[in-house]
Amino acid sequence: MKNIELATGIFYVGVDDHRTDLFENHMQLPHGVSYNSYLLVDEKVVLIDPVEIGFVGQYLSNIRYILKARPVDILVVNHAEPDHSGSVAILQEEPPDMQIVGNAKTFAPLEAFYGPLANKHVVADGDVLSIGVHQLQFFTAPMVHWPESMVTFEQTTGILFSNDAFGGFGTLNGAAFDDQHDIAFYEDDMRRYFANIVGKVAVPTVKALQKLSGLSINMIAPSHGLIWRSQPEWVIGKYSQWAQHQSEEGVVIVFGSMYGNTARMADVIARGVADAGIREIRMYDVARTETSFILSDIWKYRGVVLGACAHYGDMFPNMSSLIHGLSSFKPQNKVFGLFGGMSWSGGGLSTLKKYAEELKWNVVAENVEVKGAPARDEDIEQLYQLGLAIGREVKTR
Repeated sequence: MKNIELATGIFYVGVDDHRTDLFENHMQLPHGVSYNSYLLVDEKVVLIDPVEIGFVGQYLSNIRYILKARPVDILVVNHAEPDHSGSVAILQEEPPDMQIVGNAKTFAPLEAFYGPLANKHVVADGDVLSIGVHQLQFFTAPMVHWPESMVTFEQTTGILFSNDAFGGFGTLNGAAFDDQHDIAFYEDDMRRYFANIVGKVAVPTVKALQKLSGLSINMIAPSHGLIWRSQPEWVIGKYSQWAQHQSEEGVVIVFGSMYGNTARMADVIARGVADAGIREIRMYDVARTETSFILSDIWKYRGVVLGACAHYGDMFPNMSSLIHGLSSFKPQNKVFGLFGGMSWSGGGLSTLKKYAEELKWNVVAENVEVKGAPARDEDIEQLYQLGLAIGREVKTR
């Protein structure tokens, strides 16, 4: 691999994954994902964040291209999740006296995955490890997004190796840095990554951001996605916005429809939203769009309208995955509207109402349930008014 140098003696040695269809086996990867790892060559050679095991061959080749025959002295494991740590056991076989650095909570999950590890070195919050010119300082970031998560700050260059924080989906495609890419293209994949991985732990994320605010950060090097050398403040601002549930003016309408009637209801609601002056309207068929994309837009926009037809006294089955995501990640500062279709006994709307009550959603419009097709004037008017009410409430916030 042609060297990608972040600063003198600091190299990117990660890999692009173009072949995995589902991240964590449930989130689609239309643009792939990168597993980022970093090599510091000084009096000691340090490797930060090993990669997923399926790419260990390419990974070792990247390292050897720079080091030649020189061994790695220290491996820093910021996070024990297998997409970060999968190569740990194999790396330890290469130089058998390599030291593995983690915090007090790192090694229990690592050894649960990979068996006993030798040469463990435990660091505490704020500890500094000198490797020559470079000085590595460690900060724990519990629950961003596992209990053992930490970040590593290189004091000489101001580079923050940020683990999952400030990361995103999408391969790097030969260019690792933010100023080599169209950021607008990557923003959606970053927000989807945040909403579905980090969003559940928004409060710890805010605390971690506050903890790092005193550092002179010149560059952010996460474990997935772009390296932020030109606009670190931009990605910090975005993460701060998302972690504090600051949303934009817009409405997401999600429907589950067996024969198209609930979809027709959604179309009428969308007309009402548009007539309220909302320009950003996103509509999703929950049977056709994987949940992570829908959650990403729900995190982004202020208004959420959910509709499900009845299915054997319950709601349309695919809606359950979205409800699971909403109950797990709990996006806040939203206004909700609910609707449903039925043929004989109902169940779609009543099930949504049950979740709305349990999760304390702010439902600001009158629920609408339609029997059969939305062809009657009164049905169309109620649906339109639901959309109008949601749109107006979004505008006033």
